[in-house]
Amino acid sequence: MASLLPSALPQPLPEPASAQQLEQLAADLRAAGLMPLRSSGELEQLSADAFVYSPVLQPLLQGLRAQLGVRAVNAEQVLAVAAACGRYGVSLTLRGAGTGNYGQATPLAGGLVLELSAMNRLQQLDPASGVFTAEAGILLVDLEEQLQVRGRELRLVPSTVRSASLAGYLAGGSSGIGSLRWGFLRDPGHLLGLEIVTLESTPRLLQLGAAEAQAINHAYGCNGIITSATMASAAAVPWQQWVLEFASWEQALAAAQQLPNTALLLNALCALEGPVAQWMPWPKGCPPATASGHRLLILAAPDARLALDALLPRLGGQLVWEAPQGQSRGIPLRELCWNHTTLHARSHDPGFTYLQLLLPQPEQAALEALRQRWGHDVLWHLEAVRAQGQQRLACLPLVRWRGREALEELIRQACDLGCLLFNPHAITVEDGGLGGVDAEQVAAKASYDPAGLLNPGKLRGWLERSALVGA
Repeated sequence: MASLLPSALPQPLPEPASAQQLEQLAADLRAAGLMPLRSSGELEQLSADAFVYSPVLQPLLQGLRAQLGVRAVNAEQVLAVAAACGRYGVSLTLRGAGTGNYGQATPLAGGLVLELSAMNRLQQLDPASGVFTAEAGILLVDLEEQLQVRGRELRLVPSTVRSASLAGYLAGGSSGIGSLRWGFLRDPGHLLGLEIVTLESTPRLLQLGAAEAQAINHAYGCNGIITSATMASAAAVPWQQWVLEFASWEQALAAAQQLPNTALLLNALCALEGPVAQWMPWPKGCPPATASGHRLLILAAPDARLALDALLPRLGGQLVWEAPQGQSRGIPLRELCWNHTTLHARSHDPGFTYLQLLLPQPEQAALEALRQRWGHDVLWHLEAVRAQGQQRLACLPLVRWRGREALEELIRQACDLGCLLFNPHAITVEDGGLGGVDAEQVAAKASYDPAGLLNPGKLRGWLERSALVGA
């Protein structure tokens, strides 16, 4: 039976650039007014993300880094970088803020890393539709602030909203705060267009519509260099933060199942089992959790408060803290959910890693079966999402690391129970969540990166195609 966890880097990979290639590339960059980055500290910083969450990926990716770096400030400079890489056959890995967890931006074959944080403008906002266009490197928190003053907000943001970039989120993210209302980032209707640069000796600057852009969405920067994105926004809501506490996990789970199916306007709902809640750095004024205090973290519209008062006695919970989003002191609830939950838990006990699963319905049977087999080596962290129009619960359990075989057994049991796996211990786009090869992603790479130089090794469909061509 094939392993679900990588034990080696994907193949075939291009050879790292030779000294001659690097010198030619650096000369062309300087001629274009760009400063090549060579220091080991800069290259190490530009080549790593949070793959240390995974004890499977860490030994594979640790120490891998680009051979050269460069920062571009506009599309013209990106075109110059792409042309130089295409001319000399040097692989190119794109870099946003580096908040990914799977090594999405870690170069597997050296080459050049291109950092785009200086491309950070909101270029356009249509006041009637809320459709906006923004440059690739804009931080989501800055984009959010600029939309807010115009009465709009981002539909989806990761828990790393304060540090993640727009194109980085599109290329490597999939869900987050807002997924309870709006589903997943690849769902049609979010991404409406892209401006991309191709990687060829004579690169092209292309404007892609929504249909064409879908092949670039969540492709780890393997098949096009995003320079700007056009997306839908939502009407801004003054979200309220609630922390609810329950004496039993069964009550907390029942509330997590029921609340998204009410008429309350909710933007996020996170359920934390007591031992996990204990590890969270709660906002100022919020009482610390105990191992027996299971918590729901909720973002809701202000008018939901009266309804909550009526629902809570029936649900068996109590409201232990509330504050408007953006007005509380300390860490906001948005930074206690999704992968920030994993971050905070690992700061207390680095012996834990995690998984990402979409639970089957009803959820209790799968959770009980996993708990029966694994005990408290698996701790519950759930996030409410909308998947294909239905309210569902995603599970990001904290998993005590007991070695590869135990983790693989856990994954297989979860899948046998009907869970859908989004594997955070995989290297390729497909194995990390898509499940199978997306022919449109591979076709886009053939059109926009015919030499296969963009982030090589991360698109399994291209590796398989290359192996067939080579055979």
